[in-house]
Amino acid sequence: MTVDEQSMSEIDTTLFVTVSGPPGCGATTLCERLSEATGCPYVSGGDIFREIAEERDLTLTQLTAKAEESDEIDRALDQRLQTIAEEWGMANKPFLLESRLAGWLAGDRADLRIWLDAPEEVRVRRIEDRVETEPEMRVREVSEAGRYQSYYEIDIGEREFYDLTINTARWGKEAVFDIVRAALESYEPSEDDGAFETPAIDL
Repeated sequence: MTVDEQSMSEIDTTLFVTVSGPPGCGATTLCERLSEATGCPYVSGGDIFREIAEERDLTLTQLTAKAEESDEIDRALDQRLQTIAEEWGMANKPFLLESRLAGWLAGDRADLRIWLDAPEEVRVRRIEDRVETEPEMRVREVSEAGRYQSYYEIDIGEREFYDLTINTARWGKEAVFDIVRAALESYEPSEDDGAFETPAIDL
């Protein structure tokens, strides 16, 4: 990237942004680009999950199995993410929080809530180089959706409170970044008539 291209990609913002979506949606790619462009921290649910696994001296596979057995692991993860959201929601500094429930957990603390998605066949192709297999991805999606509904009465398919929903199969990585950058740079608090209310979660 040239100096001119670098300066063009920089984003001057103080917004707290959440990014959510299913496996292979492009959330990690977008967050890495946004973090670089804004110079702000980026925390993902996956990082926190790995942190919990290390604390308990478990592999990710073992921790995932335990999460299937009871709500303790999911609640521990979500409580940490919610605490992070609370802290950064009051900081008036740019921040990125990425997880399947980030928009729900941040609630009205977030300035912009983004949902990314893509057709299943596209997402499957995108995870081909990952440890997780296609059947595992599909099982995990169904399992997580069931657990969210059971634990928190969350319908993960409910999208109306997201401010921006993007089908990342329709544009390249840079174009998706440009769409979000435009949303961040054009945001004017004085012109904001209000976000959709996020249903409260009892953790």
